[in-house]
Amino acid sequence: MATPQVKAGMIYASAVAADAFARSLLEACGVPVEDAATVAGCLVKADLRGVDTHGLCRLPIYLDRVRRGLINPKPELSPQRVTPVAATLDGQNGFGFVIGMRAMAEAIAMAREFGIGIVSARRSTHFGMAASYALPAVEAGLMAMVFSNASQAMPPWGGRKMLLGTNPFCMAAPAGSHPPIILDMSPAVAARGKIRKAERRGEKIPLGYALDAQGRPTTDPTAAMAGVVLPIGEHKGSGISMFMDIFGGVISGANFGGDVGDQYKDNRPQDVGHFFLAMKPNLFVPETDYRARMETLIERVRAVPTAEGVSEILLPGEPEDRTEAERRKAGIPYAASEVAALQDEAKKAGIQPLVTADRPIGS
Repeated sequence: MATPQVKAGMIYASAVAADAFARSLLEACGVPVEDAATVAGCLVKADLRGVDTHGLCRLPIYLDRVRRGLINPKPELSPQRVTPVAATLDGQNGFGFVIGMRAMAEAIAMAREFGIGIVSARRSTHFGMAASYALPAVEAGLMAMVFSNASQAMPPWGGRKMLLGTNPFCMAAPAGSHPPIILDMSPAVAARGKIRKAERRGEKIPLGYALDAQGRPTTDPTAAMAGVVLPIGEHKGSGISMFMDIFGGVISGANFGGDVGDQYKDNRPQDVGHFFLAMKPNLFVPETDYRARMETLIERVRAVPTAEGVSEILLPGEPEDRTEAERRKAGIPYAASEVAALQDEAKKAGIQPLVTADRPIGS
């Protein structure tokens, strides 16, 4: 692997250092040891996979909401089976990461016994990278689907007022001798977290990401945050977002239809809703057939001639896998402003600061 290029203004931390720091900070703020490890693991995994919008940079807002009583650091989570293969989970306004992992663990347990397991969660909070919850399923040899709703950020197609969330969804499948295929995306052209990151780092956003408060296309992230983000594929992205709201919010009993709390603006619990599914891939064909068929699909996709200017065809999840491999060696890059906010939290909590370097580790 080539030596990573030094990015101007970026500060680097190893995954080990980032994880230890996040655990210590969360524990100092009253989060139980096991739950702190879960939250830290999800945040660092997002940073490693290049989903920087959902990594350690989110810790200050989470901790602020803990201090204000808007996130419950010690929920007592107990999924309730409504059928042998379906359960409901009251998240008690806990960390979405802890709720998500508990829900997927229950879905996996049901899938191992009955072939499929579904868990619907309510009274949750922002749960970060949706792939965090699909990964344990594929590691257990299962297929997975993860849906969530979110606070309002974009209009239904044809409208000019925000109502729908940038509701994330992830689908994952084991792939025989290949790494699992993992599709993790939002029905928006760009999640608000990506626009917020550009604002924090003093960067412009591409045209097509968002409209300003007057409904005009903008490259200014601050103007975009005062306006609306846009759905992918026009009406198609809008429709996908609606269904994530149905699966995440409507059927779970959580907030929906624009009522999910905005963690940056609202002084109330979010009541986010999630949906988790785990399924054995050999329900309909033998395991050996499933593996062979997946390998054939992957080989055929890779064999398609590339378009002009494209060097190779990548499968869903492959860019993230490559980013993770690089960042495990070189460290995770953070903006100076992000590190400053984290160090301020460490000072408030009375713990050691995040250990950083001014260039990629080992370079």
